[in-house]
Amino acid sequence: MIKSMTGYGKAEVALVAGKLTVEIRTLNSKSADVSIKSSLLPKDKDLLIRQKVADKLVRGTIDVFLSFEANAAENAKVVDAELVKDYCRQIADIRGDVSEEVFASVLRFPDVIASKKDEIITEANWPEVEAAFDTALEEVEKYRRHEGEALYKDVTGRVQNILNLENEVESHEAERVDAVRERILKAAEELQVKLDKERFEQEMIFWLEKYDINEEKVRLRQHCAYFMDTIDNEPCPGKKLGFIIQEMGREINTTGSKANNASIQKLVVRMKDELEKIREQSMNIL
Repeated sequence: MIKSMTGYGKAEVALVAGKLTVEIRTLNSKSADVSIKSSLLPKDKDLLIRQKVADKLVRGTIDVFLSFEANAAENAKVVDAELVKDYCRQIADIRGDVSEEVFASVLRFPDVIASKKDEIITEANWPEVEAAFDTALEEVEKYRRHEGEALYKDVTGRVQNILNLENEVESHEAERVDAVRERILKAAEELQVKLDKERFEQEMIFWLEKYDINEEKVRLRQHCAYFMDTIDNEPCPGKKLGFIIQEMGREINTTGSKANNASIQKLVVRMKDELEKIREQSMNIL
C-alpha cells in the first residue's frame, strides 16, 4: 500500500531531569530534506539522527522538534558562591566590612543566582532518547500509511473514471464520421459541385487516417494499466507515477486535437480534469 509524504509523529521520554518530547512533521518534497529545529540535540548525535530519519522516511520536507520540561527540582535556582564571595571581598576592600544589608543586596545581583545548566541529553540517557526518536518515526509511518489509503482510493478511482470516459469516446466514433460525411456533402451541394464517388471515398479514407484516434485510445489504456501496476507493486512509486501521468496527458491532448466532435471534446475536458486531480494528489505520494 502506498504512503503519503504528509505525516506527524510524537513521542515522550521521562529523563532524570524532566520530560523530553520529540515531534516529527513531514510534507511533500522531491528528496529528503531534514531540519532539526532544536539546540537540545548534542552535535555528535546530529548526523546520526538525520541519517536515521532520512532512511526511515525516504522523502519529504522533514522537521524534527525537541522540547524539554524540567522537573521542579531542576528548575530551582542556584547561587554562585564564589561570585558572591568575590563581590563581598571587593565591597570589604572599599568599606572595610560587609553588613547583612549589603550581603542581601549582593544576593540580588542578576548574575549571582541562575538556573541550573546541566546537559539534558547525555551518553547515559541516549538509549532512551533514541528509542523516543524511533517511536516518533513509527508514528509518522502510521500517519503516512493512513493518508496513503485515502490517496490510493482517490487516484485509482480517477484512473478508472478516465477509462470509463475513454469507453464513451468510442460510442461517438460513428457519429463523428457521419457528421464529417454530411458536412462535406452539404458543402458540395451549396457550391453546386458534383462529387466523384470514388474520389469522395478516397478523401474520406484520408480524413479517417489523419484523424484516427485508435492509437491514442490504445496507448492511454496501456498507460492506465501501467499506472495501476506501479501503484500496486512498488514501495515508493510517487516519482514514476509523475512520468506516467505526463504520458497519459499526452494521449488525452492528442485525442482532443483530433476529435472534431463536440461530444468527444467534452469527454476530453472531463478526462483532463480527472488527470489534473490525479497529478495534484500524486505529488504527495511517497
